[in-house]
Amino acid sequence: MSGPGEFTRLLAEWSGGNQEAFDQLVPLVYDELRRLASDYMRGERSGHLLQTTALVNEAYLRLIGRRGVSCYTRVEFFAVAAQVMRRVLVDYARERNRVKRGGGEAPVSLDDVAIISDDRADELITINAALDSLAASDPRKGRVFELRYFGGMSVEEVAEVLRVSEETIARDWKIAKLWLRREIVRGSQHAV
Repeated sequence: MSGPGEFTRLLAEWSGGNQEAFDQLVPLVYDELRRLASDYMRGERSGHLLQTTALVNEAYLRLIGRRGVSCYTRVEFFAVAAQVMRRVLVDYARERNRVKRGGGEAPVSLDDVAIISDDRADELITINAALDSLAASDPRKGRVFELRYFGGMSVEEVAEVLRVSEETIARDWKIAKLWLRREIVRGSQHAV
């Protein structure tokens, strides 16, 4: 069992470009990554242990390939992991919709598209588009929503990552949820 000093050292080495440090870091964070992935997969069809594992594995592959990562605390690491998992889910949702509509020639394996249901795919794509729009107009509120919704982080953890007060994060979270809800409703009205 390694302590907080070992975790911090490994994060610093990984942030400095040492990929071997990331390999040593993964066993220290794997359970927490699975919890985060499980939170994402909540509400999916039964038997999602494999789906959760697939999400963690895909996030791992994307994390290991990242260059220039700058995270030096546990909370910062999970903020990066939350962002990566969001991208994985949105990419799978888009691929699922593309396949469902018959686009593209290359078939996708059932394991790849089984990670997310049709209803969740559409929902994630809608939320992602609204979140991208929010982030374009107010980057901090967009990041607050991403970390709270996709990262499952507490107000305190988000405040630590963004280096602002908890009161500011609570206010941004409330405003971001209202803004996104309005955008999603507006988008669904235009789709009809």
